[in-house]
Amino acid sequence: MKSCLFINGEEKVPTNTYVVYNPHTGEVIGEVADSTEEEMRTAIEAASRAFYNMKTLPSWKRADILYKAASLLEQEKEEVASIITKEASKPISAARVEVERSIQTLQFSAEEAKRIGGEYIPLDAAKGGEGRDAYTIYEPLGVIGAITPFNFPLNLTVHKVGPAIAAGNTIVVKPAEQTPYSSLKLAEILTRAGLPKGAINVVPGDGPRLGKVFLEDERIKKISFTGSPSVGKLIKSQAGLKKVTLELGSNSALYIDESVKEQLSKIVPKAVIGAFSYNGQVCISTQRIYVHQRIAQEFIDLFVKETKNLSFGDPFDEKTVVTSLINKKSQKRIMEWIDEAVNRGAKVLTGGVEIGNGIAPTVLTNVPADCKVSCQEVFGPLVIIEEVENEKDALKKMNNSEFGLNAGVFTNRLNQAIEMAHGLEVGQVFINDVPTTRFDHMPYGGVKSSGYGYEGVKYAIREMMQMKMISLNYKI
Repeated sequence: MKSCLFINGEEKVPTNTYVVYNPHTGEVIGEVADSTEEEMRTAIEAASRAFYNMKTLPSWKRADILYKAASLLEQEKEEVASIITKEASKPISAARVEVERSIQTLQFSAEEAKRIGGEYIPLDAAKGGEGRDAYTIYEPLGVIGAITPFNFPLNLTVHKVGPAIAAGNTIVVKPAEQTPYSSLKLAEILTRAGLPKGAINVVPGDGPRLGKVFLEDERIKKISFTGSPSVGKLIKSQAGLKKVTLELGSNSALYIDESVKEQLSKIVPKAVIGAFSYNGQVCISTQRIYVHQRIAQEFIDLFVKETKNLSFGDPFDEKTVVTSLINKKSQKRIMEWIDEAVNRGAKVLTGGVEIGNGIAPTVLTNVPADCKVSCQEVFGPLVIIEEVENEKDALKKMNNSEFGLNAGVFTNRLNQAIEMAHGLEVGQVFINDVPTTRFDHMPYGGVKSSGYGYEGVKYAIREMMQMKMISLNYKI
């Protein structure tokens, strides 16, 4: 693949480049721009100049561009899935699902572009307000700075780009260093779909260095970041009056109640996929499972058996479910965390060993709550299972976390489902679903250290706009 950055509607030859390697094979994928601060500022300038065109573009035209981009992506989905698999080592079957979701996210963005509306405000509800009509409108902010992660290099970029375009903003994307090609392809597709030059710009390179430009440049009106809590907190502390949306970490928990004993054969496969899909490198990966003590052993036996059936291998193999991690650094860290838990009394039920550049799907039990594999975000193919006395015990342990993104509860008791849904300290609760669940039009955001603000197309659009009230005095 060739090296480039995408500014003002076209590929530019970069000043510097770096090599991107295939995480599974170690082979060179290609070179990409190691962009300078000046190149980032050039991209911001292009986006700033293009803002007037985007702001004045009718909503139906913005919708048409997004629909056409979705159509082009549909036509080229196999090529794009291959790009994701090469740069992210995501199994090809999962990469295809990501492309399908990205198509849907673009379509949702197109639909919502036509639904941006305010409300009528009856000013005569206040004394002296007679003879006035008032209403609100929503206007785009300007240039959005987007910093995107490696794990969903296309769809999580679309979740920032689609709403930005729908709202009439322009955007500069700083993709993850390992996965720049998906974002570059998206920019090319949107440009072919008719997006005005400068409305989307993609500037690969070093995150801290280029992110600093986002923070310092007054032309950036909002930063939308998906990544680690430590970086997210740093961005929020330095953003000043810029708007921010932060999608950060999690260690999602799941409760299995004794009332679903007869459904375990259906629940276990869902829970296994929730824990190990894309090697657990998912923000809402199921990391902690709490099972009622009356069915705990049966659940564990079924879960371990299902886990052992998962196939590890080449991400281009259609049968592969688990493959190489994004880099050796992640592999080393996770193995150290497993060793820490084992040294403190945890039991490995399966896995816990390196395979090539990855780790075999790992199930642990008897894990102390303050071990890293329990209280931090593993972001790897590992899950802990613990038995609990009842739902109250489970709720206490599920909430014993600095994170709060998604949680799941399997139960046949309606009152229990509602009580736990209200009691869980998370942004989203899924009853009779694993927490590793996301639909691209739903509100999506966390509490505690899991984030700030919301994504999900409709909700992201509102966070990328500003409200204005207009009052008409018709009795002057």
